[in-house]
Amino acid sequence: MTDNIQAPLAERMRPRTLANYIGQQHLVGKGKVLEQMIQNRKAHSIIFWGPPGVGKTTLAQIIAHSLEMQIFSLSAIDSGVKEVRSVIDAAKKLGHALLFIDEIHRFNKAQQDSLLGAVEKGIVTLIGATTENPSFEVIGALLSRCQVYVLQPLTEDELKEMVNQALEQDEWLKKQHVKVLEWEALLRLSGGDGRRLLNLLELIVTSLAGDERLITDAAVQDIVQRKMALYDKTGEQHYDIISAFIKSIRGSDPNAAVYYLARMIAGGEDPKFIARRMVILASEDIGNANPNALLLATTTFQAVEMIGYPECRIILSQCATYLASSAKSNASYMAINYAQDLVSKTGDLPVPLQIRNAPTKLMKNMDYGKGYEYAHSHEGNFVNMEFLPEGISGVKLYDPGDNASEIRIREYLRNCWKEKYGY
Repeated sequence: MTDNIQAPLAERMRPRTLANYIGQQHLVGKGKVLEQMIQNRKAHSIIFWGPPGVGKTTLAQIIAHSLEMQIFSLSAIDSGVKEVRSVIDAAKKLGHALLFIDEIHRFNKAQQDSLLGAVEKGIVTLIGATTENPSFEVIGALLSRCQVYVLQPLTEDELKEMVNQALEQDEWLKKQHVKVLEWEALLRLSGGDGRRLLNLLELIVTSLAGDERLITDAAVQDIVQRKMALYDKTGEQHYDIISAFIKSIRGSDPNAAVYYLARMIAGGEDPKFIARRMVILASEDIGNANPNALLLATTTFQAVEMIGYPECRIILSQCATYLASSAKSNASYMAINYAQDLVSKTGDLPVPLQIRNAPTKLMKNMDYGKGYEYAHSHEGNFVNMEFLPEGISGVKLYDPGDNASEIRIREYLRNCWKEKYGY
């Protein structure tokens, strides 16, 4: 714990040993993996995956302190390949060091690639922290060199223990004569985030008057409404605003869409999260009404991954306004829903023999592929054959929308399948 009284309470209370660490007993308890690693004085590269404020950064610092290792810290928000190489050069001079990267999921592939050699050669022991599934966000080559440890949300008892520990040990708080009379608002507004809880506690105590600072639900709620930010990328506002953003695009309102986009940018939302949601929407809500929507959304995700803030806001805005202004159709989305429901009801129906593959002589003798007609050998590149299994012949799953693009699709399908599917 630091003696710097100017530091936020969460930083002042950050433990330097496992003795004062709260939570994650499945990793740090007696005989557990991290406790044993420290006891054996042999560090290995790690990815800590868990929600915000559950002790990922603190664990990295405890490992470095306990093993007497030089630690370099980088944030993926404001660090790139240049900063990574600078740390690696410094570690080479020391012989070995620990490199902690916060929000490692925000590193793009090139940035992650720049770590591989140093981790492989043991120049640095890497500890990455992420709130996102590392299977999706960390490249395979780097992931294979690290152990992934999942950190659990802090329990209500653990959060209370954090507050009580701060009230007993922090010199400034001890002088304020604080009593927690009610816990509900304090715990709810912390959202299970220990760092936010302690800083919220300090905000509340600072805002209260009197010789004795009494913390009640009403006092907490009043102070928070007056002083805390409206957007929180890990809390309820995160879900409310991304929902409003998606619904505005679906509702063809580019003005509302770009407004909610600006709210998310101002709140520090991960741009890849925003772009990923637009990729899904481009297929779910636009689909074949405008196939270019999916192309643009996919390219947006790739561009955002390469560029990052602040410039990627322009790319996100282009994509959001384009999608909002596009014709809409959920026909493809509904088609796969209907098809999956049909499969669950009918099971594994046999594929018609004429469209089965026949790579062996035995299969050919069993009439696999017999009667198959190559569509391109017929006029209009179409032949009227049965492709669905017996029992569900004639079931229409894809029903094109009424937009210009899918009207053309419907006309084509009607020419082909009017009698069978009723287009």
